[in-house]
Amino acid sequence: MIITKTPFRMSFFGGGTDLPQFYEKYRGAVLSTSFDKYVYVTVRHLPRFFEYTTELIYSKSERISKLDDMEHPMVRNAMKMLNMKELHIAYDADLPARTGLGTSSTFAVGLLNAFYCLKGEYRSKKQLANDAIYLERTLCNEAGGWQDQIAASFGGFNRIDFSSNGYHVNPVIIKPERKKQLNENLMLFFTGFKRYSAEIQKSTVCSMGDTQKQLFRMLDLVDEAQCILENNESDLDEFGKLLDTTWRLKRQTGSKVSTDSIDVLYEKGIKAGALGGKLLGAGGGGFLLFYVRPDKQESVRNALSDLMEVPFEFERSGTRVIYYSPEFFDKTTSKED
Repeated sequence: MIITKTPFRMSFFGGGTDLPQFYEKYRGAVLSTSFDKYVYVTVRHLPRFFEYTTELIYSKSERISKLDDMEHPMVRNAMKMLNMKELHIAYDADLPARTGLGTSSTFAVGLLNAFYCLKGEYRSKKQLANDAIYLERTLCNEAGGWQDQIAASFGGFNRIDFSSNGYHVNPVIIKPERKKQLNENLMLFFTGFKRYSAEIQKSTVCSMGDTQKQLFRMLDLVDEAQCILENNESDLDEFGKLLDTTWRLKRQTGSKVSTDSIDVLYEKGIKAGALGGKLLGAGGGGFLLFYVRPDKQESVRNALSDLMEVPFEFERSGTRVIYYSPEFFDKTTSKED
């Protein structure tokens, strides 16, 4: 049995520039961190006592005898990709799916990490990120960028640069006490709305020619935000103000990025004292992130009292195996074709 633990990511700046349609022609960069909410994937070989050969448990259960009968496209394609057979697979997570935190990509990284471990094969964090990108973007044909898979695999507070030659992950150099202050000044609220990121990403790609000006400015903000974090003389509050700038730019990149309800909630947070914030992910719903000075946090909390607040801390481990118990499996006697 293998159990993997893979963190969600929180993207601050540069979202949208990680789409190949943009960065392969120009360049792209994102500033993001992983944090202490996780996807857990349990994988083991299914004992051969049952009529079915594979069992998958997520928001529903699937028991199948032929892999092509599996409804879950990511698991089906991942099993074919790595020639996995006769498995029991269980998914669990600290936060709900389709909420702007890269849940699908986090699951992809954790699933592949578990599969490789079950096969007794080592894959580096970069190899896992690359495999997850291939699984989602090529095999599953899901629209979207590359940052989610990379952030979930590597973990930590990073700047990720994209170009036609690939990507590079560079840790943001920030003093521990300054990083702690940033963490304490961020508040996360669940709006209760869910959406499919791939659908929003498709609309963003379609309108990309009309939003290049916004994307270039959003790209510049990555440099500005990094300078604020790494320069100990800079006022950290400027980071929060830049979040407001990037969110207002993001709203111009697609009609599905925000909704009237989200806009109302965001303005409530700003009026209550937040210096800035943004909706995490491609847009449309999920989690609202605000930068709020400690003396204004109770005011923001009261203004958004109808929403669930989610405390969090930055993490730096990325995907990892938390339980490893190898088992023998004879493929030559497999019940599957």
